[in-house]
Parts: sequence; structure tokens; C-alpha cells
Amino acid sequence: MCLFAGLGFWQVQRLHWKHDLIARVDARIHATPVDMPSPDRLQNVDTTTFEYLRVEATGTYRAEASALVRAATELGTGYWAMTPMDTDQGETLWINRGFLPAGTGLSTARASVPLGKVTVIGLLRPSEPDGSLLQANRPADDRWYSRDVMALSDARAVQESVLPVFVDAQSERLTASAPARATPAGPKPVPGLTVVNFPDNHLGYAITWFALALMSAGAIVLVWRRAGRRAE
Repeated sequence: MCLFAGLGFWQVQRLHWKHDLIARVDARIHATPVDMPSPDRLQNVDTTTFEYLRVEATGTYRAEASALVRAATELGTGYWAMTPMDTDQGETLWINRGFLPAGTGLSTARASVPLGKVTVIGLLRPSEPDGSLLQANRPADDRWYSRDVMALSDARAVQESVLPVFVDAQSERLTASAPARATPAGPKPVPGLTVVNFPDNHLGYAITWFALALMSAGAIVLVWRRAGRRAE
């Protein structure tokens, strides 16, 4: 009984923690974009500390190093178009430029990358190592099921100060210094499809645990009464 009650109170604490987390993340994703955290902060702190932070980064894409990562979105199945950016701060930051539909070839994704300097606004996300729950990444076959920035960097020979995060782009614009005709023709990735979803089942779990505690208490009382009657 005490165990069930304790678990119930723990779920109530988790409920308050989750609602606070949701409020903080909601504030982040609608906030004015800020500069990228420093590499030291990203390397030495749990990267989830910065998850969904709305940031702005400027640099030049490496179109030839782009990769396609399997995706399922509100627009259907397809790929995330991942391209590394050499930032003005001297780091390499992978950008999820957005969604491309199934059947899109890697050459199309590379051709969609703008030339020259670009400023991206988007949400900071931690790397997704190893693969998805159902399928592991297969770098040798260039088949990607998660946005594992270190594995992508190894596969594309991108080694220069790679940050352990990526950015889900919300917008992408050429800077004033971009060369003429820098905007490519053809299909472009659709940005802004980040799904922010935190399961919030703690209230249901708390009710379940408290109900079990009450049932256990009732069972104890029933056994005690029966034992008393037998003693008479």
C-alpha cells in the first residue's frame, strides 16, 4: 500500500515537472532567435539542455556533403535533407534544411543547396546516434534512419570542429554578400516541420497507483476483519 501511494505521489511530481518542461519548450520555440551556444558549452553540457532553443547561424553550406535521412511527416514519408554548414565562428554545424518527398534523389537534394553565405533560423536539436528504434543506420550503404551528426560527418569526411547538435531549419535566407544567381532552381526542402511532442500520461499513472493503494488498504482491512472473526 505504501509503495503504491509513494509511486502515486512520484507521478504527481513528474506531472508538475512535465508541465514546466512543456511551458519552457513552448517559450523557446517562439522566442527571438539567439546566437548558437559556444562549442565548449555544447561539448561539456548535456545537449538536451539546449533542445528546441531557437537559434540563428550564418555560414556557407557544403552541398556535396549533403545526405538524405528517412523521415515521416505530416506531408508523408520521405527524407530530411541534411547539409553541413561552415559557420562564421569556424565550426561545422549540420542543418536539417527540411523535408523532401519519397523518391527524391541525393543529386536533387544537393542541387537545392544555395550558394554563398546563408543565414538559418531554426531549432537546436541533439544528435540522434545509431539509428531509429526499428532500423540502424547503414553508412556503408548510405542509408540513414536518424540524424546522427557524427556518423554523417565520418561518412562525408567532414571532420573540422563538428558540433554535436543539428538545427531544424525554420527559415533560410541568402545574405547580402551571396553571389548572383545563388538561389538554385528545382525542388526545395520544406522547412519548419519539427514535431514537438512530450507524452503527458503522469496524471493517469498517478490515479492508477492511488487506486491500487486504496485497493490494497481495503484488502488489508478485509483480511484483518476476517482474522478477527476467526479469533472469536
